[in-house]
Amino acid sequence: MTSTGDGREGTGRDGPWWWERRRGAVLDVGLGVASAVECAFEGVPTAREAGVPVWAGVLFGALVGSTLVLRRCRPVAVVLVGIAVTPATMGFLLGVVGLYTLAAYEVSRRVLATLAAMSLAGTFVVTYVQTRGDVEADGTLVIVLSVFMAVALTVPPVLLGLYVGARRRLMESLQERADSLERELSLLADRAEERAEWARQEERTRIAREMHDVVAHRVSLMVVHAAALQAVAAKDPVKAVRNAALVGDMGRQALTELREMLGVLRAPEKQPAVREVSAPAAPEEGPTLGELEALVGQSRAAGMTVEVLVQGEGGGYRPEVEQTAYRVVQEALTNCHKHAPGARVVVRLAHREGEVAMQVENGPCEGEARGADLPSGGNGLLGMRERVVGLGGVFVSGPTDGGGFKVSAVLPAR
Repeated sequence: MTSTGDGREGTGRDGPWWWERRRGAVLDVGLGVASAVECAFEGVPTAREAGVPVWAGVLFGALVGSTLVLRRCRPVAVVLVGIAVTPATMGFLLGVVGLYTLAAYEVSRRVLATLAAMSLAGTFVVTYVQTRGDVEADGTLVIVLSVFMAVALTVPPVLLGLYVGARRRLMESLQERADSLERELSLLADRAEERAEWARQEERTRIAREMHDVVAHRVSLMVVHAAALQAVAAKDPVKAVRNAALVGDMGRQALTELREMLGVLRAPEKQPAVREVSAPAAPEEGPTLGELEALVGQSRAAGMTVEVLVQGEGGGYRPEVEQTAYRVVQEALTNCHKHAPGARVVVRLAHREGEVAMQVENGPCEGEARGADLPSGGNGLLGMRERVVGLGGVFVSGPTDGGGFKVSAVLPAR
């Protein structure tokens, strides 16, 4: 049931029968009692004029007036009762409150106009008849007085009901929009939290890849050199000293890169709130393809046979493209140290129009060459694939027909 908009509507329902609120039931019962008392008093002269017992007029008036209790569930019926008893000059409160309630309800405007016109006409006729019989005046004054009484008892309650109903509908619309906005804000907050979590996860993954590339490659070379140092320490002291120096250089380089990475992680205490939900930051400035020859030189110093083939001229690549290309070659060389010690390795780098391609291929292990028992976490190929695909490139890896292994990647230049 729609509320009449006179301050009694609510979100919860705690009233009996057709009332939404308990205070609405109390108000309607009070109005019904007042209307019953009024109609009962007005029923006394009506009964005398009709020649019926007074108690019958009082009872009839009380029953008529008490129908106002039904104004919320049966507003049309209440107005019809008020119109019906208009000739008996009773039901003033019943007619006024009934018309107000009918106008405040969301009923058909045609029904409202019809009932309001009937009430207006009934009040005009009754007032005209009574005034013409009681007052000795000209017809114009009687008509004006009758019109005034009819309009005063009909138009104000209808206009007030229309205003209250329109205001209630406006408030309901505003409340609905506020609820909708609150739901949208809640959804946006949930999405922002999801994006923040996704951004944090992406950042952790990126940092983990960087840590893996730095530590795995440098430490792998250190282990290879340490194994060589152990093998030649007694036979060739000069080579042992050279290997020891290489191990120290590798350790210092690894520490330097780790310090740089940890420096990136030391973010300021106060960051803008928007940054937390934005996409992961681009990789910090790191190694470039210009340092590829030095990277290959470290593997050669560890005893690996590495051939580098470069096609075309590079330059002008984005920092993340250069860093990813470098890391792919670095991780591929690390895997060669781990899984194919003593094998011949070929590094191919091709600068093409709009892209850069790289390939690291190793042949089968020669003779009885053995590695330094380097552990493998199984994350190298996965990390390379994530890096390349994240930049919109293509990554392929797998064994070759000759018994070796090949890693290939193509990165878009822009």
